[in-house]
Amino acid sequence: MSKAAPFLIDTRELIRRPGEMRESTIEIVTPYAIGIDVIGIPTGSQLLMDLRLESVIEGVLATATVEATAVGECARCLDPVSEDLDLYIQELYLYDDDERASGGKKAKKAAKHREEDEEMEADEALYRLDGEMLDLEPPFLDAVVLALPFAPLCDPECPGLCVECGLPWRELPADHAHEMVDPRWADLKNRLDLGGSAEMGDTSSSG
Repeated sequence: MSKAAPFLIDTRELIRRPGEMRESTIEIVTPYAIGIDVIGIPTGSQLLMDLRLESVIEGVLATATVEATAVGECARCLDPVSEDLDLYIQELYLYDDDERASGGKKAKKAAKHREEDEEMEADEALYRLDGEMLDLEPPFLDAVVLALPFAPLCDPECPGLCVECGLPWRELPADHAHEMVDPRWADLKNRLDLGGSAEMGDTSSSG
């Protein structure tokens, strides 16, 4: 695994060896922010991934668990929030040359059912090995997005912001309110307020 491509895993010790298994804990530094607009895993986050690779006839089965922390803002009051994520990944990576390597009768059978195989691949998100390398990035991204809350909250009971002044309700007095003026009368009210101010000025001058 390289720092430039942190999700690429070398499987050379497992290729074409059904029954072989390798377990490891690897550190991943996220090369970019991962998530949605309001919350996600920041760029440069250090993640520990417990990874198990199993060689099977069709390819390599990858199983991984990752603990991560996502940060963002409350959907109601915009305060900072953080969310602990427990991610689980399990994907089968097929050999890219599986049909050619099988040869003979097996290859003919695969060719005969090519149409069914293509339909299956269209319906399922199948991953393939790139030579000896396995790319965990696509399933990892899927796992993160599925684990994130669509509308993160600092507290389930967060009252949000006052729609008039934009201040957090939790910081405002219980009797906080704004005078509601019918927009049809708003112009008249402004004129009356201005007129009242002018009269006050005249009274002060005459005194």
